Amino acid sequence: MGAKSQFQRQGDLSVGEVAARSGVAVSTLHFYETKGLLTSRRNNGNQRRYRRDVLRRVAVIKVAQSLGISLSAIKEVFGTLPESRTPNAKDWALLSASWKADLDERINSLIQLRDNLNGCIGCGCLSLENCKLINPEDRLSQQGVGPVRIESASASDCSSV
Repeated sequence: MGAKSQFQRQGDLSVGEVAARSGVAVSTLHFYETKGLLTSRRNNGNQRRYRRDVLRRVAVIKVAQSLGISLSAIKEVFGTLPESRTPNAKDWALLSASWKADLDERINSLIQLRDNLNGCIGCGCLSLENCKLINPEDRLSQQGVGPVRIESASASDCSSV
């Protein structure tokens, strides 16, 4: 029989093995553990050992972070899962559904940002041709500081000014 690769064997994984298999730095795994996203046990030599299912948790964390989900939000939804169970497809459906509204809101904000980049953003400079129409005498300054048309909750709030 040929030798098994380090990732094909059964049992617990060292922090280095988890890092190599997941593509996440050892320091990141330690950080996730301090944030309560991962758990490990210590062997007799006081080295961290992770169950193999930690690879799925790390994968879910990576995917969620790539979507802009905060670690605190990830921890919150992980808190709904039994620690001893690997998040399965049904769990992922519930987790991702809980983030859908936030993602939709951010997508809408990005669309608004994209659509307003070429025009008045409400910063108060009044240097663009359409600033005089959209923001006469810098009236948008009453709504806040900075580019209020971009940072406002909705574009419709500013378009009536």
